Amino acid sequence: MSATPQTALGRVINTIEETLIAVILGMMTIITFANVIARYVFNSNILWALEATVFLFAWLVLLGASYLVKITGQLGVDAVVNLLPAGPRRWVTLVAAAFCIIYAGLMLIGSWQYWSPFVGKQAWYEVNDILMFDWLRFIEPIMNEGEAYEKLPRFIPYAALPIGMALLTFRFIEAGWNVWTGRAELLIASHEAEDLVEDAAAKAKEV
Repeated sequence: MSATPQTALGRVINTIEETLIAVILGMMTIITFANVIARYVFNSNILWALEATVFLFAWLVLLGASYLVKITGQLGVDAVVNLLPAGPRRWVTLVAAAFCIIYAGLMLIGSWQYWSPFVGKQAWYEVNDILMFDWLRFIEPIMNEGEAYEKLPRFIPYAALPIGMALLTFRFIEAGWNVWTGRAELLIASHEAEDLVEDAAAKAKEV
């Protein structure tokens, strides 16, 4: 699937997104595999494996949402839009982009309001099972008044919410800018799914 033209900042963020998505997928696979081996081979259990996988999956979904906007992979209906002439189609697409930006911005505000207490008066809140990493203990004097964390503080995994929504907002702004400047016509990849189906049907007839 072809990607929407990007700004320089977009390319940097794209590299970060792709790297994080790949690392998260790898970590989820390793943790799940290790827990299966521990359970069925050694009759044991990795206590923190389920919680870690859930948090990693949340990061994957939220990062993946912005990445899909970047590659125009999100679902959309363009049957009516494609009936319009080029000029009206551009303005309708810009209106759609504005609504997407507003939606993502509201989600960003809500996610920030939910997450920010965990770096303030609720910074002592911990997750249930994941033990605190020793290399992160430098944050204890800053976030927890010098008290040691036994488990990972919640503001770390919960940061997926504001980060994911910030990236989604940026991607919609970038997509809208690409339409405004004429580098893209739509927010979605037009009719690529139908084209793929038609190509597959044509090849099947040739066999």
